[in-house]
Amino acid sequence: QVRLVESGGGLVQAGGSLRLSCAVSGSFFVIAAMGWYRQAPGKQRELVAARPSGGTTNYANSVKGRFTISRDNAKNTVYLQMNSLKPEDTAVYYCNAAVYHQGVVATTEYWGQGTQVTVSS
Repeated sequence: QVRLVESGGGLVQAGGSLRLSCAVSGSFFVIAAMGWYRQAPGKQRELVAARPSGGTTNYANSVKGRFTISRDNAKNTVYLQMNSLKPEDTAVYYCNAAVYHQGVVATTEYWGQGTQVTVSS
């Protein structure tokens, strides 16, 4: 069983900052990648930022230069620093982790429960 616990969402004014955290716990061999997605009302879930192990970090064009994803591998935790927030950043933000289980070739994806980020104008 793998569990992702997110924290750090909330209400902020436009131009403000928030920092999201997501801790991964449970039974797995290694984490292959971690990332953040978001889903606004009436829209599909979209990638915000992804940080694969040993790979290139990816950002959605809409957040480049404003958001920064980072990982603490010792704590199995991923962070999303969000600066210069805009009302259009309002969404439920979900943490995602792709992990390898012992003896399994492919990765398995897990999701957090989501945390609400609301940016007021």
